[in-house]
Amino acid sequence: MADAVDGARGVLIAADKFKGSLTAVQVAERVTAGLRRVVPDLAVEALPVADGGDGTVDAAVAAGFERREVRVAGPLGHEVTAAFALRGDTAVVEMAEASGLQRLPAGVFAPLTASTYGSGELLRAALDAGARTIVFGVGGSATTDGGAGMLSALGARFLTADGEPVTPGGGGLGELASADLSGLDARLSSVELVLASDVDNPLTGPKGAPAVYGPQKGASPDDVATLDAALGHFAKVLEEAVGPKAGEYAGAPGAGAAGGIGYGALLIGARFRPGIEVMLDVLGFAPALERADLVITGEGSLDEQTLHGKAPAGVAAAARAAGKEVVAVCGRLALTPQALGQAGIRRAYPLTEVEPDVAKCIADAGPILERTAERIARDFLG
Repeated sequence: MADAVDGARGVLIAADKFKGSLTAVQVAERVTAGLRRVVPDLAVEALPVADGGDGTVDAAVAAGFERREVRVAGPLGHEVTAAFALRGDTAVVEMAEASGLQRLPAGVFAPLTASTYGSGELLRAALDAGARTIVFGVGGSATTDGGAGMLSALGARFLTADGEPVTPGGGGLGELASADLSGLDARLSSVELVLASDVDNPLTGPKGAPAVYGPQKGASPDDVATLDAALGHFAKVLEEAVGPKAGEYAGAPGAGAAGGIGYGALLIGARFRPGIEVMLDVLGFAPALERADLVITGEGSLDEQTLHGKAPAGVAAAARAAGKEVVAVCGRLALTPQALGQAGIRRAYPLTEVEPDVAKCIADAGPILERTAERIARDFLG
C-alpha cells in the first residue's frame, strides 16, 4: 500500500456474511483480529459487503449510512419493525427487512399468501425521508406476488370482478380483473430507483420466479403451477392497463427476482443492475481498493452460485481489474482452484481446513476464522 506507514502492506476486507454464523461486520472483525495477531501494525480497512439480499442494510450502515427504523406490514400482514439506510439523499432499502423469509415464524411458509406490502411501505418511508436515489436490494423473500403488494402500498389498486381488492399474495392474483396504477405515489417519477439483485430470472416460465424459487418458500408443485399462472395473468391485466411495456417487463432480466418483486419495481421505473455492482458503488469500494494491496473477500459457501453475481465474485472481479491480489475466506469450499482463479481469487481458505467437523465450524465460526486469518497473514503478509 503506497501510503501505508513504513511501507507496510495494507489489507481491505470486503466479505459478505457467513449465513447462520457471522454477519459481514463480524467476519471483518474476526479476520482483522487474526491478521493482527501475526502482523500487529497491519493497516486494515473493513468494508462489509452484500449483494442486495439480506444483510444489505447492515452493510450500508457499516459504511456510514444512518439506520432508520419504521413499522411496516410483514409478509403475513402482522406489523414488524424494519430498517432502511440513509446517507444524504441516497437510501438503501432491503425488501427482506419487510418481506423476507426471516419474517415468518420458524417452520411456517405461506407461498400463496405472503405479500410484499411492507416493502412498498419501506420504499414510501425512504421517499418521506427525502431520498432521491433508492437502491432497492431484493432477495431472501418469503413472497411470490409479482410485487403486487408493494405496488398497492404505493397507491396502485388491484380489483376482482366484484370490485373488491384481490387477496394478498400471489395466489390471489388469479382473481384479478382490473389494475389501476394512476394513484401511484407521484414522487416515484422523480426518483432514481435501482433494482439491485443477484438473479436475472424472468417473471414466469421454467426459469421464472415460481418455478425456480417457489419451492424454497414452501410451494408444492401445485402451488408453483398456481403461482406461475397467476403471475402470468397479472402481467396480462397490467398490459391492458398500462400498455405493452408491462408485457415486456415480464420477460426482462430481474423481473423474477424475489418472487417477482423485480417486475413490480420495473413497472415503477427501476433500472436493473447486479446487486454487488450497485453495492460496491454505494459503499465506496473503489477508493478503498486503491488504498489496499491485498483484498480478502468471502461468504459462508464458495460454490457455483458464487460465480453468478454473488458478493465475492463481484469483489474479486473489481479487484482483479485494479491489479490487486485477492484471497477468500469461507465456511465451505466447493470450487476448484481453476474456477477460483478464473474468478480472480488467488486462493480460498475454508474453515473446514482448520476444523473438519462442519457443525463445530458453524458453532465456533468466529475463533476458527481468526485462526484462518492468521494463516493468510503468514502466507501473504510475512
